[in-house]
Amino acid sequence: MVCVNRRDFGLLALRVGTGAVLAAHGSQKLAGWFGGGGIQGTTAAMEAMGFHPPKHSAVAAGLGEAGGGALLALGLATPAAGAAAAGAMAGAVAVHAPAGFFAQGGGYEYPAFLGFTAAAIGLTGPGRYSVDHVTCHVFDRPWVVALSFAGAAVAAAAVVGKRAKGQAEQAAEEF
Repeated sequence: MVCVNRRDFGLLALRVGTGAVLAAHGSQKLAGWFGGGGIQGTTAAMEAMGFHPPKHSAVAAGLGEAGGGALLALGLATPAAGAAAAGAMAGAVAVHAPAGFFAQGGGYEYPAFLGFTAAAIGLTGPGRYSVDHVTCHVFDRPWVVALSFAGAAVAAAAVVGKRAKGQAEQAAEEF
């Protein structure tokens, strides 16, 4: 008899729901699906938001969201997927931070929630109903967790820091 584990079903629901939302957002950026701007529109938006180089930023954000989301939904390479999605959301949080916390005022509430949820799934693991489980967690080892989250943190800090520095320089020039 197979024992049904509510925790594993809960992780499956959380992974699929979060992963689908992230994948949809990334698909808007990469392919223009679901009313998105595609690479061209996302590149223009990235430039307007102060990310440089804008096309690389657009591709990285799209891949972090779409790729991280798809992998989270599948439960494949879960630590790397969670870290990539969380890193992409760090950039979105930086953009929305000046508007405060709450989403109704344009704040960072929503991207922060997605980022924390993706990170939590990446740290917790995918559960029994996942591709990682079927493959004996070959891409879900402790060293993958450490490397993925360290890499995502360094990359997010570099991108957000470069954006902030560029904005400060632009403000100084305008003053």
